[in-house]
Amino acid sequence: MTATVNNPANAERPMVAFAGVTKHFGGTGDQTGFTALAGIDYSVPKGVITGIIGRSGAGKSTLIRLVNGLEKPTSGQVLVDGVDVGALDDAGLRTLRRSVGMIFQHFNLLSSRTVADNIGLPLEIAGHDRKAIEAKVGPLMELVGLSDKAGRYPAELSGGQKQRVGIARALATEPSLLLSDEATSALDPETTQSILDLLKTINRDLGLTVLLITHEMEVVKTIASRVAVIDKGLIVEEGRTFDIFTRPRHETTQALLSASIGAKLPEWISSDLKPVPAAGDRAFVRLIFFGDTAFQPLTARLVAELGPEVNILAGAIDEISGEPFGSLVVAYPADPQTLARANTFYQQTGLATEVLGYGA
Repeated sequence: MTATVNNPANAERPMVAFAGVTKHFGGTGDQTGFTALAGIDYSVPKGVITGIIGRSGAGKSTLIRLVNGLEKPTSGQVLVDGVDVGALDDAGLRTLRRSVGMIFQHFNLLSSRTVADNIGLPLEIAGHDRKAIEAKVGPLMELVGLSDKAGRYPAELSGGQKQRVGIARALATEPSLLLSDEATSALDPETTQSILDLLKTINRDLGLTVLLITHEMEVVKTIASRVAVIDKGLIVEEGRTFDIFTRPRHETTQALLSASIGAKLPEWISSDLKPVPAAGDRAFVRLIFFGDTAFQPLTARLVAELGPEVNILAGAIDEISGEPFGSLVVAYPADPQTLARANTFYQQTGLATEVLGYGA
């Protein structure tokens, strides 16, 4: 097949590793070309669900196509469980793809085949006999909740059912890695949730590593343990999903997440806020609750500290990657004394805050 990267600590080896990966379309150095990936160094750990988020054109789809060899890097290495994908010949790629399943946004089912036959297609291509295929397809249909749809055709299925067929088909060769390319983008919210629940079950019960790309922040927030943000062909931020969502550092991450988490002010208030207070203004502040502060009565203590001039304007309670997260937007007088008392309170309690601005 090809050489495997030597690593004595094999158990700690990432499932996927990108090492100095670039991808240029249109010829190396050609000014009329396009650089999709500008130097990616990133590792996907085994056994977890990792999300890649970014704007359209940021390089998400190119990145995932490098993993299963649909594209080759212009430079650098893409390693899947230690195997250099770019160095594989055709036979090596066929072997690799049996260990890497993939589900797609538009399902990619064969309309002339039944549900059972679509699921069994990878096994048929791999040369399994009919009896062996049937023995594997039955349990897969049960896993994805389609045992009663074996003889149906794609045209007879809902979008969610089609995606369940796609997931079962991706699992047919017992892969160690599952790639998801915008797999829920064509589904309604309720169906999306059912597919995410299925992927979480697969990850938990089968120990399968899942790498998904999406522009839907709700998907990442719900399912991914780790997340990486890609912008202009570079990974600009990565880490635990909860950490990235609650404390985004890069401006691209902040822009992507601005509408997906936390309490929001009405536009008629936020549009009039200023960065510097004037006489008589109030400070508009977002209070962020997570970890130890999520279960303490800090809002009541803040009111007791600052007095009855504290107004609660908006609030939200959320869950990010299974961890509680809440936020409140409050307003209080922006005079120096009140601001000083508020800042002291935040320092003493560890309450995270974000000043949204100042206004009347």
